[in-house]
Amino acid sequence: MTFSLTKITKTSSSYEFRTWDPEGVIFYGDTNPKDDWFVLGLRDGRPEVQLHNHWAQLTVVTGPRLDDGRWHQLEVKIHGDSVLLGWMGRRCCLCLRQVSGPLANKPQPIMRIAVGRLLFPASNLWLPAQSSASVPTGLRSCSVESQPGIFFPPGTGAERSLQDIPQPHVEPWAFSLDLGLQLAAGSGPLLALGTPEDPPRLSLHLQDQVVLSSGSGPELDLPLVLGLPLQLNLTVSRVVLSQGPKKEMLTLPPVGPGSLFNLWAQLQGRLFLGALPGEASSASFCLDGLWAQGQRLDMDRALSRNQDIWTHSCPQSPSNGTDTTY
Repeated sequence: MTFSLTKITKTSSSYEFRTWDPEGVIFYGDTNPKDDWFVLGLRDGRPEVQLHNHWAQLTVVTGPRLDDGRWHQLEVKIHGDSVLLGWMGRRCCLCLRQVSGPLANKPQPIMRIAVGRLLFPASNLWLPAQSSASVPTGLRSCSVESQPGIFFPPGTGAERSLQDIPQPHVEPWAFSLDLGLQLAAGSGPLLALGTPEDPPRLSLHLQDQVVLSSGSGPELDLPLVLGLPLQLNLTVSRVVLSQGPKKEMLTLPPVGPGSLFNLWAQLQGRLFLGALPGEASSASFCLDGLWAQGQRLDMDRALSRNQDIWTHSCPQSPSNGTDTTY
């Protein structure tokens, strides 16, 4: 949004929002992106102000965590030489003095404001934000009830490099993946290990149950129970798929150049989630978490991911995730 400073009569603005995301931009404003800008965002769930102008250059994090999925309202006001940040309905207030001047004295008569994004590279910030593979662009209704998690709408997928996640144990060789599957609908890929150019060497598919397959070898089925962690444990010679007391085992082919064991030695080794590149899928699902070797993986750090994946929240039912109306 663009405003003429000669027509602004009120030097305050308020923003009502809810999010499960601990980091991101709430709003950005400037009269000149080189030497007069202001950012309000979240870092580790708490409000953060970054400011750069003739009077001050600073970064301040303050207040309670607001990434709890509830509605919150923040107000920003310019009062004399001060910038005030307040929480509507709370007594908390941040006052930054001697950091501003009259809007009428700005050399540029135009103010730009962007909600939810920056108008310059994130590297220009005093304290850069965590980098992510993409920015969600799909529209979703604010009326959709959500919960914490990672939501994959139908046809969406993500990739993680095997080099960038916790590595297998060496002696004996072992690797584990745990998925907290909360919601699921449709059918299609859930998870796969492989490379972008070749068919997956190991994959999990969603149908009425979970289907585990290794290359062109045999498959095994496991009835799906939502709400219980789905565990995948790999050794050199076998894969064990379990959920609660139920367990299935798949024997792997001998170690060779194309084996699952050697996938970690390749720079192109990938962990795929959701739809595989170039393939259609009707599966949608929500994970309340994804762990490799017992360590939680951050989907914001994916090598690549579809822009419509929700990295920090899930609708209460998978069908709500496809609602693109306001």
